Amino acid sequence: MLALPYLFEHWAHRTHQLPPDGDWTTWVVLGGRGAGKTRTGAEWVRSRVEGSTPDTPGLGRRVALVAETQDQAREVMVFGDSGILACSPTDRRPEWVASKRKLIWANGAEAQCFSASEPEALRGPQFDTAWCDELAKWKKAEAAWDMLQFCLRLGQNPQQVVTTTPRSTPLLRQLLDEKTTVKTAAPTEANRLYLAESFLEKITAKYRDTRLGRQELEGELLPDTEGAFWTLDMLDRLRVKTAPPMDRVVVAVDPPVTSGEAADACGIVVAGVVMDGPPQTWTAYVLEDATIEAAGPSDWAGRALVKVAEYQADRLVAEVNQGGELVESVIRGIDPLVPYTAVRAARAKGARAEPVAALYEQGRVRHVGALPALEDQMGQMTRGGYTGRGSPDRVDALVWALQELMIGPASEYRAPRVRPL
Repeated sequence: MLALPYLFEHWAHRTHQLPPDGDWTTWVVLGGRGAGKTRTGAEWVRSRVEGSTPDTPGLGRRVALVAETQDQAREVMVFGDSGILACSPTDRRPEWVASKRKLIWANGAEAQCFSASEPEALRGPQFDTAWCDELAKWKKAEAAWDMLQFCLRLGQNPQQVVTTTPRSTPLLRQLLDEKTTVKTAAPTEANRLYLAESFLEKITAKYRDTRLGRQELEGELLPDTEGAFWTLDMLDRLRVKTAPPMDRVVVAVDPPVTSGEAADACGIVVAGVVMDGPPQTWTAYVLEDATIEAAGPSDWAGRALVKVAEYQADRLVAEVNQGGELVESVIRGIDPLVPYTAVRAARAKGARAEPVAALYEQGRVRHVGALPALEDQMGQMTRGGYTGRGSPDRVDALVWALQELMIGPASEYRAPRVRPL
């Protein structure tokens, strides 16, 4: 009876929490929020490292636990309510060695935590097992994933599991297309027995029939929006791993209209330009989406100014349709000397975005790495406006950045006259 709560094969949802049959290398578990993805990953690691008795070796001896940050790896994958320690019976529970960021089992198996934000840390170690959590939100996903693949070289059949809420990132789409990948998926509703009824009612009522709800609750990997200016394939073709030295860099801000917990996000985008030849031939690089959620004026202004300093930006550009002079006063209150330009929207969002989309069609804008939240909004912007929920704050900031770097200079450029012979 004491062992019954730890017999996961008895309690698991057969359709998405147990490994599929067959010869696979990567198992991708897609699920809505609270669908039981973390428990699935933790139990799979247990199934790999545990033998028939606490001292008996299992199939896996060296495990990589990779999350976006070290804190998330430790707090979710190791110590979380559905993490490895919580899922392990007393006689098989590994010991946490904080100084080494490792779990060590009595049978000699070890699991080490890594941050996907530090891909170089994955040079050197080697593993036979890996668990990657929330891969779709890793900021350095491709680099971290590539480094991990070189590490999976022990044992007869190295395997890895990916547990993530689906976001249509280049890496996730690539993984799902590989022949050695298997997939299971489940909505939040599948784990109803272990979730508060009030949570399900509230969250379902708010996000039912929205794109965000389909992604975060239904666990769907969403396709491109019909009529969108940008498609995922287009953005993939324009993606680079690193940017060349910039001739000019700006930080663009789309301040939220509201404040407090219900406030829209403040769109903050960092972009630069390589000024080679006349403006019509320049190439821009989107360096970072630094958008901040539900922030007060001092918070978003402070973050924008931090990015100005971090990138040694030449100018801070901010939309002032809603905040007017208050926007500048907030920014000047923190840094009175920052080079600042106020911009005011005179056209609808779709009309403002169209010339920027044309730059992408010409191949004159590159994204440095994956920018999933920004790209998700871009994929919902059409000539008729934004089809997503809320405000396209990230896209608005992107538009202002490229207006300052590319469209404005091109419109003001006058080619030198050629004197007749």
